[in-house]
Amino acid sequence: MINTIKLSICIATYNRAGFIKETLDSIFSQNSDQIEVVVLDGGSSDGTEELVKVYEEKYSNFRYIKLLAKGGFDEDLSSAVSHAKGEYCWLFSDDDIIKPGAIDYILSKLTQDHDVVIVNSEVKNQTLTKVLKSKCINLSKDEVFNSESFERFFILTAPHTSFLGCVVIKRSIWDSRDKSKYFGTMFVHVGVLFQSRYDGDLLVIADPLVSIRYGNAMWTVRSFEISLLIWPKLIFGFNMFSNDAKQLVCPINPWESIPRLLFYRARGSYSEEQYNEFLVGRLGFIKRALAYLIAIAPGRALNLIFYVYFYVCRIFHPNASLILIDLENSIYYSGFGFINRLIWKRK
Repeated sequence: MINTIKLSICIATYNRAGFIKETLDSIFSQNSDQIEVVVLDGGSSDGTEELVKVYEEKYSNFRYIKLLAKGGFDEDLSSAVSHAKGEYCWLFSDDDIIKPGAIDYILSKLTQDHDVVIVNSEVKNQTLTKVLKSKCINLSKDEVFNSESFERFFILTAPHTSFLGCVVIKRSIWDSRDKSKYFGTMFVHVGVLFQSRYDGDLLVIADPLVSIRYGNAMWTVRSFEISLLIWPKLIFGFNMFSNDAKQLVCPINPWESIPRLLFYRARGSYSEEQYNEFLVGRLGFIKRALAYLIAIAPGRALNLIFYVYFYVCRIFHPNASLILIDLENSIYYSGFGFINRLIWKRK
């Protein structure tokens, strides 16, 4: 019998049978009668239902809801929360891992009645065998924020919130805030988190309690639009923060950057299609001409140039390992992964 539910772990999924088992195992290996797990399936056709039903039969604190068709990431995540019963909801992904002891640690912090808890993470490769980044938020100890320090909280945590799985929020607060405004952005959780100040405290956990599976995002094919247009529009739409604060999270018009366009071309995320759809009407003549030339530039050559650069200069770039994986996942990648593998052999 389930006691009063303190924490609902809410997961929206679609065709992720190859990954969600590891996620669920990481949760139920540290099972607590104070939690429940809610999985909302947007109509998967890859065997997710059969896999997940095993957990539903085994655990009384697990609920599975399958839709006839997916409504979109933001809509489905919001729907998952609407089925939750816990005082708090942990908005979690369907392919990342909750580290041992993390649930008990978070439950201990929820007794302090914080409005929000931001969970720090480490970043691993797609097989979860190598740590690419040991900590997403650079804190040495847990830190509490309030309404007066909300902008500092925003600067510190907003870049990390692009990864789903870091937000624990009171369900009553989630329910009271506007969500439909952010449908279609892929970041409804960010919109809800930062749309207004809080009456209570906000906690940021220093130790990484989640392992992010890098290079596995469902929206990789839309990375140009999401990273360079949707994300900055979202960030600069939060009117309670100063422009200086928002600039510390991301530039207002990152698509104007020639080096950034070159990199996205090397990643295989920028071509004539993105140029025509997103940039033609946004740039002046000279920048428009340069953007077009980049859109038709040889992707394989750019991929090699960026790959060699970030390998050679990796000591100066803390995110070089992540960038190398992005380049390896490109359609223009020509097989220079042996360089990256040498890095790990030497460590």
